[in-house]
Amino acid sequence: MRAEVFNLPAADFDRRNLDWYVDKLVQILVFIGGISAIIFVIGIFVFVTKEGVGFIINTMDFKEFFTTPYWFPSDEDDPEYGILALIAGTASVTGLAMVVAIPFSLGAAIFIGEFATGKARETLKVLVELLAAIPSVVWGFIGLTIMNPLIIEWFDVPVGLNVLNAGIILGLMAAPIMTSIAEDALKAVPDRYREAAEAMGATRWQVIFKVVLPAAKNGLLGAVLLGVGRGFGETMAVLMATGHAVNIPESVFDSVRALTATIAAELGETAQGSEHYEALFTIGIFLFLITFVINLTADLIVRGIRKG
Repeated sequence: MRAEVFNLPAADFDRRNLDWYVDKLVQILVFIGGISAIIFVIGIFVFVTKEGVGFIINTMDFKEFFTTPYWFPSDEDDPEYGILALIAGTASVTGLAMVVAIPFSLGAAIFIGEFATGKARETLKVLVELLAAIPSVVWGFIGLTIMNPLIIEWFDVPVGLNVLNAGIILGLMAAPIMTSIAEDALKAVPDRYREAAEAMGATRWQVIFKVVLPAAKNGLLGAVLLGVGRGFGETMAVLMATGHAVNIPESVFDSVRALTATIAAELGETAQGSEHYEALFTIGIFLFLITFVINLTADLIVRGIRKG
């Protein structure tokens, strides 16, 4: 195509032509980047399924696997593959973590979104993001070296590596992402709601509790679900802080073992292709499905709020 057709100087025509190609190249790169995430997730699921499907088809007894607490895969005579105790350990730690994280996260989100202004708000948001950047192994060391002796001393228990320790650590780990999502949900509430409530004589706290929080409830639920997903998927900190004992907990001072920690601790010691190896990947499939459902539900809730 010739530049004279458009009565443009050759230099301007070449520059516009180059801009068009650059724009198309950027679009292609963005598309590849976006679709690659989906491909990676599908690839991971296919790999995990391929490694664990042999156990599911040939060995797995669904009733034993999900309803018995006996996990002894290394027994040569009669290996047992029951993950009930592992599920109970994961659920107890995650549940306690939510008890710790939800008040902390909601309080921080309310303060940042409704009270803090200017530099104070930006500083607090940066600090929350920095808290999320702490590696999980560092949190594990905190549970192992700081929380462990404190729990032994304060509660007079023989071992401080238990549900309480892991729940506190995991709650602090889940709090930053929950705070960020909760703050977004509060910011999505239209200002006219606040102004109308204040015009009717409501106090600041009445506006927050009677107007803002009910209007943002779905977004706050999405934040909680994302925190639950983080709790189910955490590995290193849980491995270091729970005591790693196969046990159905009866109190917060009992040591437990999580599903993720079991995979991390045992996968390196199993022979590739063995029943034990495939059983660990079956646990991975179960974890993948649980976290996928939790995160998908949370994402759908948050997207619904943003569109609304």
